[in-house]
Amino acid sequence: MSGSEKQVRVGGVLIGGGAPIAIQSMLSVPSTDLGGNVLQARRLEEAGCRIVRVAVPDREAVALIPALKAATSMPVVADIHFDHRLALACVEAGADKIRINPGNIGSKEAVRAVAQACGARGVPIRIGVNSGSLERHILAKYGAPTAEALVESAAYHAALLEEFGFSDIVLSLKSSDLYTMIAAYRLAAKRFAYPLHLGVTEAGTARIGRIKSAIGIGSLLADGIGDTIRVSLTADPVEEVAAAKDILRALGAPGCGVQIISCPTCGRTRVDLPALARQVEERLAGFPRDCKVAVMGCVVNGPGEAREADYGIAGGEDCGLVFAHGEILGKYPQDELVDALLRAIEADER
Repeated sequence: MSGSEKQVRVGGVLIGGGAPIAIQSMLSVPSTDLGGNVLQARRLEEAGCRIVRVAVPDREAVALIPALKAATSMPVVADIHFDHRLALACVEAGADKIRINPGNIGSKEAVRAVAQACGARGVPIRIGVNSGSLERHILAKYGAPTAEALVESAAYHAALLEEFGFSDIVLSLKSSDLYTMIAAYRLAAKRFAYPLHLGVTEAGTARIGRIKSAIGIGSLLADGIGDTIRVSLTADPVEEVAAAKDILRALGAPGCGVQIISCPTCGRTRVDLPALARQVEERLAGFPRDCKVAVMGCVVNGPGEAREADYGIAGGEDCGLVFAHGEILGKYPQDELVDALLRAIEADER
């Protein structure tokens, strides 16, 4: 996971330039409910969110910026559409980043005003290009919101900010179509040095949205593309953070903790493996050290097929094996397997 060359600072979080992948989410409480937004932001931070975005649809919603900054330690991103004056007000209110949609933010002079205000305060700007809001002339040129169209839009608006002497830029090129999204980011990674914010827009419900996001975001991260991610779900945003953490954990990203490996079971299995795997997952939730733990249904899939795991257990008839670093540590009754596994992991901690 190499990411972009350029690095920007969003509050206390670094994006790009080799910094860890930052998980983002967006508040879904109506902007008129200040207390509800604060409570949801706290839940997101507890879940592992590093950067939080909030919609600012009107002047009254600007009050969300200082309230969120006072309630959490997360940098706050103001999401602005249509009225650049709201971006200016959010910068004054202490926003750590401004997200603008280039297709609807307004005239060149409006963009200049936002760039100057952000530059004076050291506030980065994310250019958020979406397939649903491309400029008319770009749509006319390509005939559809293709990957090339998304990149051209991003390039135009990045050049505009650069013309105004502004370069603390993050780019996103989102589409609800996976092929378009993946192709757009791959083109962008070749063309720009700016950090890339990955996401599949309008990904869907918690079930299908997780799958689409894992494919889109995961494919790009596996290619070394991407610096910060947001999983967009029609669900509680806490589920977005959980899904993002799962994507990073599945890819073995540093700092993501325990990666559980478990077999799908077969006719040889003599243990309730789903229950055993859930128990291991629950007991190791929040474990701070990166490691790989295998939960296998029989000795065939034990130390053999899970040899690359750091630790593991393999079920058997009334008993099972505990192993660590490819070596069998001992045989234990089934109801003692998890405790024995945790002892083995904790022994390495000491």
